[in-house]
Amino acid sequence: MFNCFSCMNSRFTKLFIINALKEGFMGTEELSVRIEQNPLSVSMLADAKKHALRRRVWFRVLNRVERATIDLTVQFVDSIKSVKLAKMLTAIVDKLQSAIESTIDRLVRTIGVHLAGKISCVAAGWGNVSAKSWASDLSFAAFLATMHTSNGLRQHRSG
Repeated sequence: MFNCFSCMNSRFTKLFIINALKEGFMGTEELSVRIEQNPLSVSMLADAKKHALRRRVWFRVLNRVERATIDLTVQFVDSIKSVKLAKMLTAIVDKLQSAIESTIDRLVRTIGVHLAGKISCVAAGWGNVSAKSWASDLSFAAFLATMHTSNGLRQHRSG
């Protein structure tokens, strides 16, 4: 028998961490999991700074201390070994990423991935073998987020 809960836990955890590494904001529990599984590197910080400067959020989102923390780490640290520093830098990078993230990306991450997992589990429970891959399909999640949003707007306008 297909266990929907275990499927969602393992798939969602992996998908959530992958999406969060690319674009997202995380809470404290997910933050510690992320640091253990994929530690920050100095080159990753330099890339985050470059991306934030290009998107014009570096000065708008970060305060002076946060900017200095990243700048000094990039200039003087070869590899990040301190867990406290890694947590602090990860929180700063997440702050940047959430400012850079577009509205549709945020909807896909918050609504679409969740709906894709639910639909995937239901379809797999009905015997559809290929449905298991739907939970990790970001295009499907984007479609579901778009449909959910447009359906919500339609209901809001009519009622």
